[in-house]
Amino acid sequence: MRIKPNDERLFYSGRIDWSDPETPIFIYPCTSVAMRFTGDKLKICVENRRAYWNNSLGCILDGEQLVFPLLEEGVTVLEIPVKQTEKAEHEALIFKRQDACHEVKFLDIEIEDGGSLLEVTQRPSRRIEVYGDSVSAGDVVEAVDYIGCEDPEHNGEYSNGWYSYAWITARRLNAQIHDVAQGGAALLDQTGWFHAPDYIGMETIWDKIRYNPELGEMLKWDFNHYIPQLVIVAIGQNDSNPEDYMKDDVHGEKAERWRQHYKRFLKNIRGIYPKAHIVCCTTLLYHDEAWDRSIGQVVRELEDEKITQYIFKRNGKGTPGHLRIPEAEEMAEELSGYIEVLNIEGWER
Repeated sequence: MRIKPNDERLFYSGRIDWSDPETPIFIYPCTSVAMRFTGDKLKICVENRRAYWNNSLGCILDGEQLVFPLLEEGVTVLEIPVKQTEKAEHEALIFKRQDACHEVKFLDIEIEDGGSLLEVTQRPSRRIEVYGDSVSAGDVVEAVDYIGCEDPEHNGEYSNGWYSYAWITARRLNAQIHDVAQGGAALLDQTGWFHAPDYIGMETIWDKIRYNPELGEMLKWDFNHYIPQLVIVAIGQNDSNPEDYMKDDVHGEKAERWRQHYKRFLKNIRGIYPKAHIVCCTTLLYHDEAWDRSIGQVVRELEDEKITQYIFKRNGKGTPGHLRIPEAEEMAEELSGYIEVLNIEGWER
């Protein structure tokens, strides 16, 4: 039995391109579609567009995590192995493991003839939005044999947004997530590591659906589609490339310019989400603490009781390169504990 991807019984989460209402496109990490169904068959037909790395989609089927490699271009059919059990119903979550190294168009869903598609009952009312870099995206997080070491050589196979601190935090808090995260992204354009040599920063990414020009024209996001009660801004640690001016002179002209841009970025978010609580942080990824001091200065200057800063116990002291799953879990435990005691408007308990 064929099911259109825009069937209302499906539950989508993430910033998705719905330009064609029958073929949603996943671009950001942690973007997902949840489904409940009966029968012993599940087949997903998708079209991949690759910019770099080897690409794959993730699936949680009845609690078991699976990974499905995608063709570099064109259509891939995901044959998801549904086990015959005494349980008549199955639950599946199909999700994007990686950032804008690729984008995926959903074309078709098929279940067993005689089976039924059921409405997803778990639709959390809590909503989180994250603006971040590779750590928020879950880049290289599965390289658990390299805790405390530099990253191994890889081609994207270790990246998995499911294990990012951002999505772990959302699951701990029973919240939806929009993970506006990109590996290598700094706050400012022409800094960081994403899209060399014409680096693209979060100031360009934050209000887009598509932002990687290798995948097509940039598309604006309509913020009316999703209103979070909580926003996490985890940006700043990649701005040290190509020059760590904050470390060199925290009071200098370049450092002050960065703080003004960071302040403007927070004001832009506040303008879009006037009631949201905004938590500013960096991560365990190695960086100079001068960046955190500058973030703290901006937070104080804004004098907004709903904009706060959180500094992790091992802030900037984690594995070189990228964080691994245990470190992401460490961050999520700390951050979710901090968030739970905040007085967040609309954050039903």
